[in-house]
Amino acid sequence: MLTGDLKSKIDQIWNAFWSGGIANPIEVIEQITYLLFLRRLDDLHTLEENKATRLKKPMERRIFPEGNDPRGRAFDTLRWSRFKNEAPSEMFVIVGEHVFPFLRTLGSIETTYAHHMKDARFTIPTPALLAKVVDLLDAVPMEDRDTKGDLYEYMLGKIASAGQNGQFRTPRHIIQLMVEMTAPTPTDTICDPASGTCGFLVAAGEYLREQHATLFHDAKLNKHFNHGLFHGYDFDNTMLRIGSMNMMLHGVDNPAITYRDSLGQEHGAEEGRYSLVLANPPFAGSLDYENVAKDLLQTVKTKKTELLFLALFLRLLKPGGRAAVIVPDGVLFGSSTAHKTLRKMLVEDQKLDGIVSLPGGVFKPYAGVSTAILFFTKTNSGGTDNVWFYDMLADGYSLDDKRQPLLPEDKLGLQPARDVRNQLSKEEHAKNNLPDVLARWRTLHPSSVRAEPVEAQSPELTRPRTEQSFCVPKADIAANGYDLSINRYKEVVHAQVQHRAPSDILAELAKLEDEIAAGMKALEGMLK
Repeated sequence: MLTGDLKSKIDQIWNAFWSGGIANPIEVIEQITYLLFLRRLDDLHTLEENKATRLKKPMERRIFPEGNDPRGRAFDTLRWSRFKNEAPSEMFVIVGEHVFPFLRTLGSIETTYAHHMKDARFTIPTPALLAKVVDLLDAVPMEDRDTKGDLYEYMLGKIASAGQNGQFRTPRHIIQLMVEMTAPTPTDTICDPASGTCGFLVAAGEYLREQHATLFHDAKLNKHFNHGLFHGYDFDNTMLRIGSMNMMLHGVDNPAITYRDSLGQEHGAEEGRYSLVLANPPFAGSLDYENVAKDLLQTVKTKKTELLFLALFLRLLKPGGRAAVIVPDGVLFGSSTAHKTLRKMLVEDQKLDGIVSLPGGVFKPYAGVSTAILFFTKTNSGGTDNVWFYDMLADGYSLDDKRQPLLPEDKLGLQPARDVRNQLSKEEHAKNNLPDVLARWRTLHPSSVRAEPVEAQSPELTRPRTEQSFCVPKADIAANGYDLSINRYKEVVHAQVQHRAPSDILAELAKLEDEIAAGMKALEGMLK
């Protein structure tokens, strides 16, 4: 857990960057990320040294080689534990002229992050700022996975600008809801084809640590967790570095975070590879047909990125694989042939499990677009009997640009769902629907995700459509042209209003007229 003291130190560093001339929050994060990686490399090298000393053998794997770099400086002096003690001006020279050129040669080290270092640029403008950042990061207890993970999440929360391609940060509590509802298992292979900062993959990793802590006692599962479970794609090199570091700081050694244009490259090797897709892809409008992977156009002929991403998810999933993805509302009711074809495919050819309609301001201040979460299972043989709808009206935060919390911290997100002593009252539920979403979903899909859904026992199947959640039979959806917007099926109860008889209203008006006339006469009498 981050202390207030640590948060204020990060805020000071952030302000120092801004006053030092680096105004782009992505660049600030990137520079801090490089320095965190340098500290991590030094820790790994120290670990190897201690191992060699204990075993009285030469070091097997030297991260910092023996000898000097091309400019004649000893590689040993490039270690975090060495240069952090230098004077600011000397440290600035070491980091800028020696450490960063060394970082760009690190591709041979077997970590995902090292592979993304070839473009590393040192842009911290002054020795004083560098010394200040190094002092702060040196004070962070990096042996504590939770602290360093929370530290990085806190910094990522400061990225308050949407990217040029329409990408923006998904709120952490929405990510956690999607992860809890899909309930990842240690044998899953998870993919986010628009990974960004890797928020979904990090949350899935944390969920597995909490719910399946014994997986680390099994050598095979442990190896899978660190080397095969998590896959992310992005075509922004900065995001690849930030995402890889986020995973590393959350204790995943070597996730597959790779450069790939998800919509532009063919997916032959990736097709049918993943058992779970979690994503909030960017919706940038339209692409040219020439720039779209041919295998996606075979699924659905469209230029719309939101539809192409859905086609991509279907290709990536193996039969039985499941997905939780955020889509703009237009996907649910769009009238084009491509929209209808894709919705029909989800309902008739796959198993559409549920749709959670999100509140309008959930992505503010980045975007005010209305969105929903789609949950589906790839079957290639149908299986949709009923589609579950939930109309989420509140997520615990104000729906304006400020996004202020409306409840105490222990009542936000899914906290109340994890602690039976912390149930929300009716008034609190009106401000935070997330625990209710999860509780109702679990009556249809028990958290032992591999078990068959116990739909027969679920009260969701019999809820009237006037409630916040309800189920709609497949036949109704087909009859409505596969429209999946909740408003198409939700029934509104109109309160009965008793109106007074018109004759009574007219009599009262006549009485008022008489009173006004009498008052006017009295005034005239006073003026005489």
